Amino acid sequence: MSSRTKRIVTVIIIIVCSIILGIVVDLVWGAIEKKTHPDDFSMYITQYSVEYNVPETVIYAVIKVESDFDPRARSSAGARGLMQMMPKTFEWLTGEEHLGENLDTEELYEPEVSIKYGTYYLNYLHKKFNNNWNTALAAYNGGEGNVTKWLKDAEYSDDGITLKDIPFDETKDYVKKVNREIDTYKRLYYEQNEVRK
Repeated sequence: MSSRTKRIVTVIIIIVCSIILGIVVDLVWGAIEKKTHPDDFSMYITQYSVEYNVPETVIYAVIKVESDFDPRARSSAGARGLMQMMPKTFEWLTGEEHLGENLDTEELYEPEVSIKYGTYYLNYLHKKFNNNWNTALAAYNGGEGNVTKWLKDAEYSDDGITLKDIPFDETKDYVKKVNREIDTYKRLYYEQNEVRK
């Protein structure tokens, strides 16, 4: 075999090995990402996504950021469950003004209840804030009263509908994190026509 032929064969072997290595790394990375971004509670998420017209990716992302899929999560401020709802908000949403179920706040630790009411509240905020997800997410974290004030302030909103800036660092970071997780869930579970469970 001539030295030219040996070089060509070597180059071909390197290219093939690089392609195989790339595929293996991609598969391993995808498996790791799916492990850290589970699609747990998919039955409830699909059900309440349809019922309250909230994209599944938004629900998954909020759960990931709020509790990392721990149904027993409780924040230092007292928020509870998968979607980390405050007891007062939950009491208001379960009252006659909204869903009228009048549930005990301990129910927030039940995955279905947390997902149902968290999704209902996201839908409520989305409608209230002109169908803008970033504004709705800011309200979910920072409170709808604060967001209403920010939208009236030219320092934070030019049009009274969208926020150009969020004065609370925690809320600003929260909106960025949720959007990042929405993109991750879209890529992992929705963009390649993967069959959902």
